[in-house]
Amino acid sequence: MPEQVGGGPDRRAPGPEGVRIRLGGGRRRAGARAEARRKAVRVLRVAGATLAVGLGAGVVGIVVDLALQLLEHLAFGYSGGTLLEGVTRAAPWRRFASLAAAGALGAAGWWALRRWGARVVSVEQAAGGARMPLATTLANTALQVCIVGLGASIGREAAPRELGALLADRVARAARTGEAESRILVACGAGAGLAAVYDVPFGGALFVVEVLLAEVSFATVLPAFAAAAIAAFVARAVVPITPMYALPHVELTPELMAWALPAGPVIGAAAAGFVRLARAGASTRPRGAAILWAMPLLFAGVGAVSLVLPEVLGNGRAAAQTAFSATAPLALVALLLLAKGATTLATIKAGAAGGTLTPSVAIGAMLGIALGSAVDALAPGTSVAAFAFVGAAAFLASTMRAPMTGLVLVTEFTGQGPELLIPAMVATAGALAVVHFLERTRLRDVA
Repeated sequence: MPEQVGGGPDRRAPGPEGVRIRLGGGRRRAGARAEARRKAVRVLRVAGATLAVGLGAGVVGIVVDLALQLLEHLAFGYSGGTLLEGVTRAAPWRRFASLAAAGALGAAGWWALRRWGARVVSVEQAAGGARMPLATTLANTALQVCIVGLGASIGREAAPRELGALLADRVARAARTGEAESRILVACGAGAGLAAVYDVPFGGALFVVEVLLAEVSFATVLPAFAAAAIAAFVARAVVPITPMYALPHVELTPELMAWALPAGPVIGAAAAGFVRLARAGASTRPRGAAILWAMPLLFAGVGAVSLVLPEVLGNGRAAAQTAFSATAPLALVALLLLAKGATTLATIKAGAAGGTLTPSVAIGAMLGIALGSAVDALAPGTSVAAFAFVGAAAFLASTMRAPMTGLVLVTEFTGQGPELLIPAMVATAGALAVVHFLERTRLRDVA
């Protein structure tokens, strides 16, 4: 028998099992490459959609800002200066007539919309996956812009948030993003709309991750920051880049720090009360045709208040500037604090849709001055504007249940540096602790 070379059979010859192993490995590699391509396409779709949302939200901010400026100038007859200067210089009859017109327009518009239109889907519901109806959302936001421009005492931020979310919903569907990505994009659209109309890119992004999504991850932070930054940059073509509120020079003092500790819980209790009253007003707003007489009547009441206190008009910017300027007498600040709170709650009770962000800034700033007056009387040296800043930050953070968003928004609104964040953080911590305690107590009582 011939001798085999190598002393045995050739073990390198591929058998059937080896063929299967190599073929299986090839399939796995091909599958991995296909999965990588799918992930790359998905990332590119989300990136493109984020860019489109940011650009679109910037345009939304421009449109809303221009519409509000036009309405305010027509309503109060001024062509330059701030809203505070415009409403103060306007004749008393003009202020009352503007509020009467806002009441009539809002009543007729929302009565028709709520009778024949589809149900309004909020930004929070849209971020949860609900689809926003196009015609209803456009009509609802248009009514908000109209009544705020005519002087209604309610925030203007809800309209750009809703429009930004509506735009993002359509963009996400066109880009065929996944369900999770679509919800994130809708939230980013709302935050970008807020960032654009107020030039608050950081605050708009934090609103997305802290309030709407309540999730801090690469999947939420990256698109939120990108969309808000792009929107704010685009809107700067029209929206002023200077801080919304002008403050005198302020410094951190030991007295301010000592005051922030006890002031925080008081501000938190006031914020919890304001939120509870606002929710009660919204839940008991007029139904059906009752809005046709209730809204004009309550708006006329706000107009009557404006005959004496024109600062109550609008979204709260005029009242907040009065507080931040640190020149108004304490008696006027205290009276305006009560009046702005009452007129905002009355506007919500009347059935108007809108936000409470800027009213909360105004109420918090005036509350801070009222609470800080005792410290200033005993130990002068702290700027009144510093008390206003801390009060506004703590009150807004408490009403939003979002400490980071509230602090950053007030910082961007005023253009203040990080120094005042120290007492503001102390006051905010105390305020939110009280809010949390009151909410837990209420839930136990209800149960």
